[in-house]
Amino acid sequence: MDTLQTIAHIKTDFPDKFGVPRQSGLVPELLGEIVFEREFRRAESVRGLEGFSHIWLLWRFDVECDSFRPTVRPPRLGGNTRVGVFATRSPYRPNAVGLSSVRLTGIDYDRVDAPVLYVSGADLVNGTAIYDIKPYLPAFDCHTDAVGSYSDYNAEYALTVDDNGKLDMMPPDKRRAAVGVLAADPRPSYQNDAERVYGMRFAGYEIKFRVEGDVLSVVSAEKY
Repeated sequence: MDTLQTIAHIKTDFPDKFGVPRQSGLVPELLGEIVFEREFRRAESVRGLEGFSHIWLLWRFDVECDSFRPTVRPPRLGGNTRVGVFATRSPYRPNAVGLSSVRLTGIDYDRVDAPVLYVSGADLVNGTAIYDIKPYLPAFDCHTDAVGSYSDYNAEYALTVDDNGKLDMMPPDKRRAAVGVLAADPRPSYQNDAERVYGMRFAGYEIKFRVEGDVLSVVSAEKY
């Protein structure tokens, strides 16, 4: 039986799946660190990577499908329309492997656990296992004539965030990232109850909010 070996884990501000952006790069303010497993913690293994602005991450979903599901319901289609699993990025697939393109912002060779990769725009829960890292090649990976089917319909979708000053206690960089995450609308697409209060844990804070129309209002934010 074929197996995939974990080469690293990523550190992010998301302890839970709720709130994680649906796509990588959607919230560029999100920062992460990729720490290699001891076996792969060698400076020469990333030699030359600093010349690339973006990298591909192959990683393990936190859910696994016990049986094959030929169709799934993408959140951005309202959660009611079914399409083929291979026409989506759903985690419920035969192999629980995810793919993300993130910006490489730096490589630290001086830490005790070096080399450590610093990235931005990651859509991963803290501690997610990384199976592989590959450089993003703009001359080949970027297709200017690509068509995104149903994903194009919501590419510009964003909420207006009114934090009512409730996020002011957060460090400025974490606040900017939190606002970006909230603007991307963490709710399941099929939920549209203006009275419902949602809770999202991010960067050590429990953030509660409501959404009415296109406006997200922060109700509270407290450390946990």
